[in-house]
Amino acid sequence: MAKHDPLPREDRRGKTRPKAGPLRGHARGDTAPELDRIIHERVRLGIVSALAVDGSLTFNELKSLLKATDGNLSAHARKLEEADYLECSKSFEGRLPKTEYRLTPTGRKALERYLNHMEALIRATREG
Repeated sequence: MAKHDPLPREDRRGKTRPKAGPLRGHARGDTAPELDRIIHERVRLGIVSALAVDGSLTFNELKSLLKATDGNLSAHARKLEEADYLECSKSFEGRLPKTEYRLTPTGRKALERYLNHMEALIRATREG
């Protein structure tokens, strides 16, 4: 089945919106780069942003900061680890386990690319 091209679309008042063109600064026919789906998810973006600012944070600090559950934070941190965006070190403070996270150079570069991409989208949207 062929995909239906929904553009041009009509808004609720019946006015037709023009087809969207490429972002300014992109050659016609070029496609805009995709957002980094690993970072784009809310909790993962929160993790890498917090680590970019603070350098390193413990599991409990991230959990409190992001208002995440143990399982949710653990799953998202694992995904970032698998992408080599963060590293995890485990130790003990007395008898209590301590898990600490740091952003890797790869993770820092990925966050920088993501932020640049988002800034370009915002700029293009404002310039209309």
